[in-house]
Amino acid sequence: MKIGILVGMENTFPPALIEKINSKGAGVTAEYIKIGGVRAGETEDYRLIFDRISHEIPFYRSFLKTAVLNGTIVVNNPFWWSADEKFFGYSLASKLGLAVPKTVLLPQKGYIAGVTDASLRNLEYPLNWEEIVDYVGLPAFLKPHDGGGWRDVYKVDSLEELWAAYDKTGTLAMVLQEFIDFTEYVRCYCVARKDVLIMPYDPHHRRYLPREASKLTPELEDRILRDTLLINEALGYDLNTVEFAVRDGIPYAIDFTNPAPDADIWSVTEPYFNWVTERVADMLIDYALNGPATARYHRWSKWL
Repeated sequence: MKIGILVGMENTFPPALIEKINSKGAGVTAEYIKIGGVRAGETEDYRLIFDRISHEIPFYRSFLKTAVLNGTIVVNNPFWWSADEKFFGYSLASKLGLAVPKTVLLPQKGYIAGVTDASLRNLEYPLNWEEIVDYVGLPAFLKPHDGGGWRDVYKVDSLEELWAAYDKTGTLAMVLQEFIDFTEYVRCYCVARKDVLIMPYDPHHRRYLPREASKLTPELEDRILRDTLLINEALGYDLNTVEFAVRDGIPYAIDFTNPAPDADIWSVTEPYFNWVTERVADMLIDYALNGPATARYHRWSKWL
């Protein structure tokens, strides 16, 4: 029984994961997958494929959807991953009772060739920028509605700065989001919708901090753990990271649709790297042998 690993530029996590899976002697082996021309309806040799890159390669994403159709388990599920985006996530989290920053989805500044005024007749124009800013507050963050790391993210302190940043966004759909002046910030690995590791994180310098740097109370850790499991169960992600900014004792869910989260040893540091490698290896072996523990479809309607 084989697990195929589909990767991009990563150089530390994938080989460590393959070595960990192969060392467990569980009757399951892991290797890098090779893909050429894909025939429609063709069955894969892999029981499970672990995906780290299809969000950037449309060919891979189409291949993985076909693999699911033919009975291969894919982590994370490419159908849910294709459907979800950050703004939907904020709306879902709010419905689930999580604290989220005030967020407004904005129409695109620009459009692809061929889109005319007739195509946009339903859009309000001009936007009521004052009303939007009154709701979100300033400072605020302008960022893509579907994520993309720190790409095209702007912190704005005035209407003039917002307009200047918005003018740079081209065809991207953006959100304007409340700035949370936090006292604590954490990023949480969630594996198999049951294992959670809370990691102190410095978003200003984009670096992970040792566990002992955390100043969370036990009650706050419990809420972050609960909220992390809840949003991942609702989204159906088997591997994800969830970020919380703590203000006045309330953990605001900032970012939680990261189905190919950073796992590089030089970024996350060795203790966290070892934890996620071990847990992901166990999850993939378990899924390959026994199938996922829960049905692989969106669960958010149940949680609502």
